[in-house]
Amino acid sequence: MSYYGKLSSAFYDLDKYIGKSFGDVEYYENRLKDVRGKVLEPAVGNGRVLIPLLEKGIDISGFDLSDDMLAFCRAHLEERKLKADVSKMDMSTFELDEQFEAIILPAGSFLLLHDREQSISALKCFYRHLEAGGRLIIDLDLPGDFQTGSIFKRLIKCGENESITIEGTLVNVDFVNQVKYSHHKYEKWKNDKLVDTELEVFPLRWYGVEEMVLILKQIGFKEVVISADYEYGTYPVSANQVITYEATK
Repeated sequence: MSYYGKLSSAFYDLDKYIGKSFGDVEYYENRLKDVRGKVLEPAVGNGRVLIPLLEKGIDISGFDLSDDMLAFCRAHLEERKLKADVSKMDMSTFELDEQFEAIILPAGSFLLLHDREQSISALKCFYRHLEAGGRLIIDLDLPGDFQTGSIFKRLIKCGENESITIEGTLVNVDFVNQVKYSHHKYEKWKNDKLVDTELEVFPLRWYGVEEMVLILKQIGFKEVVISADYEYGTYPVSANQVITYEATK
């Protein structure tokens, strides 16, 4: 499973800052507004979704596999004088002595589990940790570019005369196992001098729209509602839409 390192976490925190929403923050606030029990966010990242939900009075905790991401999340909580239990765990193997009314995975973070056995194990973990009638709400994306060798580049400012750049190259598409592999190169620049570099292999899995429904029901979920672009119950019509599954135990 891919996880974020020092530079990639810093880039993520600057790019997906607390207060930024893709429509997901408002959607999750709405879908969780009647929840009175505990909510869990695996792959919590820097707290971009957890913190606004916490500010709405939702009893939410989270975990992540990246120490650097967790450091950002804890710092943002401290800055706002908020408290939430955030810890280091793997979503494919975690075990907790409590159950939750809802488990959420916004922004396609579940797709980082590129190994099928790990992804199924994670879904089973989510199911076990939900109360009867509890809900799993999970965002997925369909793959876009299949052209190996395609490159994207981005730059983000991180201070006075400082920036972090990313260059990503799609190196392989495994159609049989439904995984795309990219190589990411992060570079930190200060006063036009390279001061740090980080290389990352970044695999992403994808699922067919109805394939995920079948998987969730096979695991034991009773009802699954598919939504597109954060419009509840609206079935997707385009591959570039965000697809959200809400599965009830």
